[in-house]
Amino acid sequence: MEVVGLLCVAAVVLASGFFWVWDSSERVKSREHADLLGAGSRSLLVVAHPDDEAMFFAPTVLGLARLRHQVSLLCFSTGNYYNQGEIRKKELLQSCDVLGIPPSSVMIIDDRDFPDDPGAQWDTEQVASVLLQHVEVNGITLVVTFDAGGVSGHSNHIALHAAVRALRLEGKLPKGCSVLTLESVNVLRKYISLLDLPLSLLHIHDVLFVLTSEEVAQAKRAMSCHRSQLLWFRRLYVVFSRYMRINSLHFL
Repeated sequence: MEVVGLLCVAAVVLASGFFWVWDSSERVKSREHADLLGAGSRSLLVVAHPDDEAMFFAPTVLGLARLRHQVSLLCFSTGNYYNQGEIRKKELLQSCDVLGIPPSSVMIIDDRDFPDDPGAQWDTEQVASVLLQHVEVNGITLVVTFDAGGVSGHSNHIALHAAVRALRLEGKLPKGCSVLTLESVNVLRKYISLLDLPLSLLHIHDVLFVLTSEEVAQAKRAMSCHRSQLLWFRRLYVVFSRYMRINSLHFL
C-alpha cells in the first residue's frame, strides 16, 4: 500500500507540474529574465553539428517561436566526421524547416579549423571571432548554445560555450545581447523523458521550455530528417531523452 501511495503522489506531482508549465508554455524565473525574452527578439541558436538543433534544442527553438522570436541558426561544422558533410547539410536545412527556421536564416560553416571531431580542440578565439561577427551583422539580441558540459560532453559543444563565455567576460557582445546556455543533466535524468519534469521544476534554472504533445511530434519529425544519423541508439534517444521534450536553461 505504501508503494501504491508513493506512486499516486508521484503521479499527482508530475501531473500538476506538467499542467503548470503546459498552461504557461514556458516558465521564466523572474520579470527581468522575462523581459530579456520579449516578443520580437532576434535569437541565434549556435550549434556544432547538424542534428544538434533537433536532438538537444528543439524545445528551445519551439519555445522561442511561441514567444514570437525571430530564430536563426549558426552551425560550426558540416558534420563531416564520416565524410557525410554534404548529406548532413541538406538534412539540417530540412530539419530547420520543420522547426520553423527558414533556409535564409541558417548559416553552416565549412572550415578546416572547425572539424567535426570529438578529439579536436577548436580555438576559442577563432570561434568567438566568427560568432561575434555573425551576432553583429544580424543584430542578434539573444544567443543560445551549450553550457560547459556540452550536454553530451562533446569537445566541439564545449568549445562553443568557451567562446561565448569569453565574449561575455570580455564585454565584447553588443549591448542588449544576452546569452542562454542549455543545462547538462546527469545520465539518469537525461533518459527518463517527461518523468524528469518534476526534477526540472525543482532544480534552479532561469528558463524552462516544455513541449506539448503536438510539438513533441514536430521535434521528432525534425530529428527524422537526419536520416544518415538515425542508428538504433539514436532512435532510442528520440524516445527516451528528456531533451526531446524539456530544455532548462541558464543566463550566462
